[in-house]
Amino acid sequence: MQPLYQAEFSGRYLDALGSAFSALPLAAQYGFAIVFGLVIGSFLTVVVHRLPIMLERAWQAENTVAPQDHADQATPPARYNLAVPRSACPHCGHVLRPWENIPVVSYVLLRGRCAKCNAHVSARYPLTELATALLAALSLFAFGASLTALAAFGLCATLLATSLIDFDTRYLPDTLTLPLLWAGLIVNLGDTAFVPLHEAVIGAIAGYLFLWCVYWLFRLVRGVEGMGYGDFKLLAALGAWLGWQALPQVVLLSAIAGAIVGLAATVIGKMRFEEPLPFGPFLAAGGVITLFFGTPLYAVFG
Repeated sequence: MQPLYQAEFSGRYLDALGSAFSALPLAAQYGFAIVFGLVIGSFLTVVVHRLPIMLERAWQAENTVAPQDHADQATPPARYNLAVPRSACPHCGHVLRPWENIPVVSYVLLRGRCAKCNAHVSARYPLTELATALLAALSLFAFGASLTALAAFGLCATLLATSLIDFDTRYLPDTLTLPLLWAGLIVNLGDTAFVPLHEAVIGAIAGYLFLWCVYWLFRLVRGVEGMGYGDFKLLAALGAWLGWQALPQVVLLSAIAGAIVGLAATVIGKMRFEEPLPFGPFLAAGGVITLFFGTPLYAVFG
């Protein structure tokens, strides 16, 4: 009975915490949400930069076999994960001090440059932090001071990270898409549900199978791969969160947005016509729009 008691205690604690947060003035709630979003956004910049490197190192370690007679001379790779080493300037190696690592504020105070070598720091870092803060505020606005809002923000933050990684590497890591899929099914088990569980399960299945069929149809017709398996898993995750009924709008929005961006980039010479365009960011955008605004396209098309 001990685990049951602990679960009941945790539930009461979360309810009390939610009630205390709801009792705060609205400005304080949004202030907390924005600050929380900025902090998570700062962490996401680390995830986006380091996770592909971590996965590449893991693949290299799996595919590298040390010689039997020199196994004792092999040196282990340097420790590298989301926590180690500390953030540093990529140009001079200057380790950031705490005051140089404050989301957005440090970038503004340092005028977007390294404090030691004065090298330019990409504006992508504060923009990612600001985008995450905006998503936190939108989650609070759409779902109120509730666990549902926290779950919605978790979905949006993960989608932002996967989108940036896909944009940089043309790869959607399983370490993000698969936990996101299971998290959607778990969230739709309880009171924080966005859709009934049976719709979430069907959504996960339908999301994967739809793009799987598109992939093989395109491959049979054109003889090339039109998308990666990561896109299947990402749409399955969105189906697990939003249900199967949301999938047509998500796919339509992502397809339209991808076509517009690809055509515009081709016209201005940023990419060649045959160059592949990462589809993950557009799927994520379609999912976020559907999460916050429902399915307005269904009303438009009757």
